[in-house]
Amino acid sequence: MLLLLCVSATGFNPALLTDPATLASLAGFTAQFWPPALGSTLLAEVAAATVTTLACATLGLALAMLVGAPAAYFGCRTLGEAALSHTRAQPLAAAAGALLRGVLVAMRAVPEVVWALLFVRAIGLGTLPAVLALGVAYGGMLGKVYAEILESQPPENARALGAAGAGRLARLAYGVLPGALPELVSYTVYRFECAVRASALMGLVGAGGLGLLLDNSLKMMNGAETATLLIAFLLLVGAADATSRLARQALATPRGTTALALAFASAVLASLWQLDTLWQGGVANADALARFAAEFWPPDLSASLWATLAEALWQTLAMSVLGTLLAVLVAVALALPAAGELGVLLQLAARALLALLRGIPDLVWAMLAVLALGLGPAAGVLALALHTSGVLGRLFAETLQNTPAECRQALAVAGAGRATAFAYGVLPQVLPQWLAYTLYRWENNIRSASVLGIVGAGGVGGALFFALSLFQMPTAATLIVAMVMLSWLAETASARLRAQLG
Repeated sequence: MLLLLCVSATGFNPALLTDPATLASLAGFTAQFWPPALGSTLLAEVAAATVTTLACATLGLALAMLVGAPAAYFGCRTLGEAALSHTRAQPLAAAAGALLRGVLVAMRAVPEVVWALLFVRAIGLGTLPAVLALGVAYGGMLGKVYAEILESQPPENARALGAAGAGRLARLAYGVLPGALPELVSYTVYRFECAVRASALMGLVGAGGLGLLLDNSLKMMNGAETATLLIAFLLLVGAADATSRLARQALATPRGTTALALAFASAVLASLWQLDTLWQGGVANADALARFAAEFWPPDLSASLWATLAEALWQTLAMSVLGTLLAVLVAVALALPAAGELGVLLQLAARALLALLRGIPDLVWAMLAVLALGLGPAAGVLALALHTSGVLGRLFAETLQNTPAECRQALAVAGAGRATAFAYGVLPQVLPQWLAYTLYRWENNIRSASVLGIVGAGGVGGALFFALSLFQMPTAATLIVAMVMLSWLAETASARLRAQLG
């Protein structure tokens, strides 16, 4: 019943994927991407946009650290006086802590692409909105995770320093930070990897970089240029992954950690130099940002909006459910060969396909799906299914490879066939982990589905883009709050279901 309701809400007909006319249309659409454009002018533009994307990611992360580190310092409960004396915090201190945590939740709950769209509307096109968006969204994430890492450290050292009269900063520097520093740096490195991906997408809403070139190529229906930009995007993401791995290896030694810090500081300075000319005359005005923010208050609570809001939220939920279910089917089919169940050649082919599917973000898949299927939530379903197939397929394959082979071997010795040995010797062991991965990805797909409408794939993101385009800020405020609440409810439901599975 739920599946039928989701199909009805999104207009996605799975039978279309096997219809000869649809397959012929998709084949013709795909053929436009070959061969990729390799003209010197385009390659120069791609190289410049790649450098700009990396500069935005670097400065965005630096800004996020400037926001997240003080937030973690003041929000860390184990550094408070109440934790040292084993007493309840004073009402004013408790209220301030709750307010700080609430602000961090709001900052990270709104997707970074939505923040970029808001800043573009506030201060205009360019790379500055991308940096600010990353600073706000990732600042909320870093503030939360930094505080959790600090709070996870043994409190004895901080308490001993506090008993000796040391202040809060001294307790942090000498009692907590030495043990927490490797994990703090490791998470920051991971966030840089994420920032590169996000920065490459923000051009889709006018925030510069590779995404802006990709958006222009897609709007011009230039398949050859689009193919070149997608290849550049995949290479950039691969380079970010490799850099992240090398950085984590450098953390193993003090010299490597120092070199990493110096490299990041140099990258920040180089990024400032790179983007400085782009920001001449376009630096954000605090008064303009304040006036723009004031336009969102009070939110639109009119009865006429509720029907639109309910439909948009239901479309978003239906997209996430249907896209995740389709992805599970594809992921299972690809996980078997990717795990080496069907030979080496099929293993290599399956892994390459999974890397392609997950390497292209769902927002880019959504733009391609809109061109192939037309505007609406059906394109969002296909985009989520394609990207999530790559993610789940890799996770499912790794689970299969890590599963002990004793049960399967025992069944094979007893005369069971290959399929029977897999069904009774392997599947029961991996199924709980597969279900947990599926729930986690569905939770992420809720967030993704809420922004796919920005590129025409329906849902609450489409309603938000429409409201912002018409400068209906009170309506946009209501939609953003609804987007945040939907993500929070999905996260809560997913966490409870995973806990029951565990």
